[in-house]
Amino acid sequence: MKKLIFILLLGLFTASVQAQFTKASLQASGLTCSMCNNAIYKALKALPFVASVETNVKNATFITVFKDNVAADIDAIKNAVEDAGFSVASFTVTGKFDHLAIGNDKHIVIGDRHFHFVKVNDQVLNGEKTITIVDKGFLSVRNFKKFSSATSMACMQTGKSGSCCEKEGVAANTRVYHATLGTNPG
Repeated sequence: MKKLIFILLLGLFTASVQAQFTKASLQASGLTCSMCNNAIYKALKALPFVASVETNVKNATFITVFKDNVAADIDAIKNAVEDAGFSVASFTVTGKFDHLAIGNDKHIVIGDRHFHFVKVNDQVLNGEKTITIVDKGFLSVRNFKKFSSATSMACMQTGKSGSCCEKEGVAANTRVYHATLGTNPG
């Protein structure tokens, strides 16, 4: 009985320290008309973890709100845009954090995903925060070069853990998202 109570309490504690991403905002590139906008809208809306999508045709942005208690797949969002025939020019996710310590060139687990933070100061995230994904395919080539030059870790180029990540306990070939704080990667 004590073992069961311990397992339940451990599960509750673990759930409380994991962040829940609530929405993503992306700017697409390559759009030429409202039909392009509609193609991305439909692709995003079809994702199983998406509750709603708001679009702004004028600046080609899409705000995707996630369903509660359903893990969002960042790569699936990017792939949906690419499958619709376009590319991602910028990408942010917003989440609710509770005492999450981050630092420059540190690997952090958020939910069940690994994140490598670049161009950030050591700090603790509390409350709602926006994280910019700075991996290849999630921002312009120029901005990717700027962020990739900020670290010597090989995982930045591949998006997969390498020897740099394994030192921090990340298994080989694990997907690693590279991120910074804020909404403007430029």
